[in-house]
Amino acid sequence: MAEKIGNLVSWILLSLVLILLDQYTKTLAVLCLKGQEPIVIVRDVFELLYSENRGAAFGIMQGQQTLFAVIGLVVFVFAGYVMLRLPGWSVKRYIPLKICVIMVTAGALGNMVDRLSVGYVVDFLYFVLIDFPIFNVADIYVTTAAAALIFLICFYYRDEELEMLYPGSSGGFGKGE
Repeated sequence: MAEKIGNLVSWILLSLVLILLDQYTKTLAVLCLKGQEPIVIVRDVFELLYSENRGAAFGIMQGQQTLFAVIGLVVFVFAGYVMLRLPGWSVKRYIPLKICVIMVTAGALGNMVDRLSVGYVVDFLYFVLIDFPIFNVADIYVTTAAAALIFLICFYYRDEELEMLYPGSSGGFGKGE
């Protein structure tokens, strides 16, 4: 059981560190970019450009703050469930999965903090070359973790290695834990 508590504590602490990093970058964006011309990092490729996103990814679903808060809460609860079900950090095979859970949690909650505190998400990273929607550090956490999860589930973990996550399984709470 101590390993399960360790999973939860590390999940919360590491998620908080990433959320703080995300919030710090957004604060810098507000202070340095809001109302200013974009800062060109690589001409015609990448720039820092302040934007306020009142919707979800790519600006869809504008003004649905309550829905986004509920989704953030669901992500948080599900991530906690997963961290409780996984073996402790000494089982190195599950560390990539735990990192993904931490990153998804931090990304979802980092953007939720914005939505609840100011009513929109601060975005500031813009790939001009492909005219990709403007994004932020929390978005990087979520998309990187999602891509990694797809890879891990398809190519790294066997089905039986993830059975502990299925409802009704022992989830590692069997004998000796």
